[in-house]
Amino acid sequence: MTTRTASARYQGLGKEGRGSVSLQSGVLSEQPYGFGTRFGEERGTNPEELIAGAHASCFTMALAFQLAGAGFTEGTLDTVAKVKLEKDGEGFKVSRSDLVLEASVPGIEAAKFEELAQAAKAGCPISKLLNAEITLEHRLNG
Repeated sequence: MTTRTASARYQGLGKEGRGSVSLQSGVLSEQPYGFGTRFGEERGTNPEELIAGAHASCFTMALAFQLAGAGFTEGTLDTVAKVKLEKDGEGFKVSRSDLVLEASVPGIEAAKFEELAQAAKAGCPISKLLNAEITLEHRLNG
């Protein structure tokens, strides 16, 4: 079992407050976030962007392992995750994550690729974590 950690700090309250988020690996250290980075265009990150990064990287790695397990030895996978935050009564919810994949895998048939991509979407641990609609659109090149 693996445990990864992240921490967040928020100073001040509401729209005027300012937060920072740090990851165990140190790749993000006291990265700013707040109302302006979540709902505006201020420089910094936000929870939805971090979830999108986690989902895109998790799915892409899961598909790479599905392909390797099926005997494919080379290829390129590029995934964008679009995580949607929308109003939910008085609050908000993450309602969906749309995965958009562009792939090049020499020698694979479209039906086999579809099967493996759908298995990766369903099996990715971040997909399993999200209680939201998850879509997958892909283009197989070559």
